Amino acid sequence: MPAVRQQINIAASPRTVWRALTTADGLTSWWVDEARVDARSGGRIVLVSEGDDGEPMEERGVFLEVRPTRKLEIAWDSTGKALTKGSRVQFQIARDGDETRLLVVHSGGEALEDEEINEQITKGWRAALRALRSALEDS
Repeated sequence: MPAVRQQINIAASPRTVWRALTTADGLTSWWVDEARVDARSGGRIVLVSEGDDGEPMEERGVFLEVRPTRKLEIAWDSTGKALTKGSRVQFQIARDGDETRLLVVHSGGEALEDEEINEQITKGWRAALRALRSALEDS
């Protein structure tokens, strides 16, 4: 099964990184325009961002695993227009000296099997993680 793996170190505590991944304010500071989040196992997540056509694109998912400040896994709904549909994203957080290491593994879903779309998603994660680091280190 194809997967996208991206890792970044951030000069912030694991708790700060966790909040950026699990709260509406955190997610809108670096990733999306709007977010509704119930960050608990079985809780829902809805993210809204501007699509390529300028129209709002909504991604809906369910939190499969929530281990505060350590691990977070989301299963995205298999409907809708987003490239994430039918896929899963896992965030693993670990202290790394004075920084926090964040590993993202995005897997499953038909879109990741397409080489061109896989590359687009890889670039998207790379840009998103740089935005996260910038948001947390500049605050």
